[in-house]
Amino acid sequence: MILSGLSLRNFRTHKNVTLNFSKELNYIVGGNGQGKTSLLEAAYYLCTTKSFNSKDIESVTFYENEFEIKGIFKDITEDKIRLIFSVPENRKYYFQNDKLISRSSQIIGRFPVVILTPSDHSITQGAPSERRKFIDSVISQASSSYLEVLLDYNKTLKHRAVVLNLLREKKTKQLETELDVWTAQLIAYGLDLINYRQNFLNNFNKYVLDSYHKIVEDKEVPKIEYFYLDGNETHDIKKKFDKLIFDKREEEIRRAINLVGPHKDDFVFTINKINLRTFGSQGQHKTFQTALRFAEFFYLKDTTGKTPIFLLDDVFGELDAYRAGKISNYLKEVGQAFITLTDFADFSFLAKEENDLIIKLDKGNISYA
Repeated sequence: MILSGLSLRNFRTHKNVTLNFSKELNYIVGGNGQGKTSLLEAAYYLCTTKSFNSKDIESVTFYENEFEIKGIFKDITEDKIRLIFSVPENRKYYFQNDKLISRSSQIIGRFPVVILTPSDHSITQGAPSERRKFIDSVISQASSSYLEVLLDYNKTLKHRAVVLNLLREKKTKQLETELDVWTAQLIAYGLDLINYRQNFLNNFNKYVLDSYHKIVEDKEVPKIEYFYLDGNETHDIKKKFDKLIFDKREEEIRRAINLVGPHKDDFVFTINKINLRTFGSQGQHKTFQTALRFAEFFYLKDTTGKTPIFLLDDVFGELDAYRAGKISNYLKEVGQAFITLTDFADFSFLAKEENDLIIKLDKGNISYA
């Protein structure tokens, strides 16, 4: 899948911009504040209907009432995508080939996308919620069934939290019965999520291992381990789920929050069976973060049959020359990618080939090389 062109109107600093892209590597070069990341953000919007780093209203050019993004994806067929966000209505409109798409879940996975940014440090170094977000995003792009279960699970969490809050105020038989209904739903959806995640990791770890060794040629063995329901035992998950939620019932009512389920799970990243978050060096963290995104790319490509859009935002500035060179070579296996840089001359390890494109941004002006 190729993103052949992009048009922006009132999007960040881009008042009215149209760009054409190479089907290989696209280096987007410019100083700070020139709108490099905005181009990646616009591409991400077209693939997911949302930004990767801000609220919709923050993407509108100052003193304007809306922004518009248009793009063309080419695969076996051609798709013309148009997204408009209206400030007065606080609403987005997403069109595929002039047809209005009402639900974002209908788009997720249709145009798979992978993005690597410096903020990915939160995946390996941050809270469990960051790792769940990463895992959920990968599986959701590969499986619409998983996305639907995840959405249903999150809705159940909200409904159950409301009932828990009411029970905290006053216990009644009716509310107790209602809680039982939502609990049964929570367990059913939760077990589905756990099974999906287990099966995913059994496959995905092979991609992580391969990508890691492409970036650093050594004998380190990376792995992701899944800790669910306060552990990682595989025997009789339902029985364990039932017991935990029964044991926590009174505490859940007292605190009016959902304490048990896959929304509390964690994924532990290890290198040679040693916890990366606790004992990993900065170099190991950066390598693991990069390997995760390359693994995501090739996993989605194999699973969906579509080549994802690959976005890399200001990544090379944080890497040593050895790893940066390895990643540069690895990108040649990707196909089309979009890479932001402050100055191409500072990155001699990036060998520009004939079909690659350098897009220079300077005070609103765009030039190609």
